[in-house]
Amino acid sequence: MYILIALILLPLIEIAVFIQVGGLIGVWPTLALILLTTFAGAALLRSQGFATAQRAREALTRNELPVAEVFDGFCLVAAGVLLLTPGFVTDTFGALLFIPAFRNFLRKRLVTHFQRRGQMRVFVDGMEVDPTKPFSNPSRPSQPGVIDGEFREIKSSSGEVPPGSAPGSPSGAQTDEPRDLPPPDSRWRPPHSSR
Repeated sequence: MYILIALILLPLIEIAVFIQVGGLIGVWPTLALILLTTFAGAALLRSQGFATAQRAREALTRNELPVAEVFDGFCLVAAGVLLLTPGFVTDTFGALLFIPAFRNFLRKRLVTHFQRRGQMRVFVDGMEVDPTKPFSNPSRPSQPGVIDGEFREIKSSSGEVPPGSAPGSPSGAQTDEPRDLPPPDSRWRPPHSSR
């Protein structure tokens, strides 16, 4: 609904601004100004786009999530489209999106809005990341995780597990019940262990 209203109102506003500016400076200077903003937008998109891509690559090499860089890239594409569209209103919005401080403000507002609605949680390698602070340390989720491990079953020639060779039991023990002890070379010691 809002998009439909914007698509109807924006051309009408642009036409009204064209008429006002054309009346002030003339038709040819108005057209020249539109062409100038188009070329300026293309040049800004190229220079800032390369810089944003470089920052995203650097963040990835530091094993950081490039949330700010991805958002900046999206804003720069939108700014380029707005500046390539003829019109003074779209050029104004496009020029605002080229300002890094405005993009930071917009990103923080959008992230806060989506977090407040509970629609945005970012996870990297199973850890939750705060997208408003791209250089923050990720935190582990509160749910229990999966622990990978390896085991091997030692069987005797008869195919049964010999006593005392069950995982966790000390070697030489004469019991059929496994004990919850770590291997001898482990640094972990259970709280009830006397070792």
